[in-house]
Amino acid sequence: MKPETAAKKLGVLLEATPEAFRAGPVSRTELQELQDAPPEWLVELRRTGPHPRPVVAARLGVSVAGLRRADMTEPLTTAEIQALLAEKPEWLVRERATHAAVMAENARIKRDRAAQG
Repeated sequence: MKPETAAKKLGVLLEATPEAFRAGPVSRTELQELQDAPPEWLVELRRTGPHPRPVVAARLGVSVAGLRRADMTEPLTTAEIQALLAEKPEWLVRERATHAAVMAENARIKRDRAAQG
């Protein structure tokens, strides 16, 4: 698979990976090995970032669309994410509430469908 795909599956930002990772295709076996026994660069990258948007969104408790609405388009490090969580800017409070409401509604719909079926 392409390095871009492998990076997405690993939850890391491709640009932050070592050149050797970006240089060529990654086999499914190699990907599985990276997941099962991550090398130090992968452990450190997952720990400190920079993180891709889906990871940033998950750590902040918002949607990727919420990040875009807040003009948060750049990758963030773990320290930057923690600073935002500590500061609690207005956009973050609003987007977390919106995300929680959407998730609750989705859960309600799933329960209703399960009860009907």
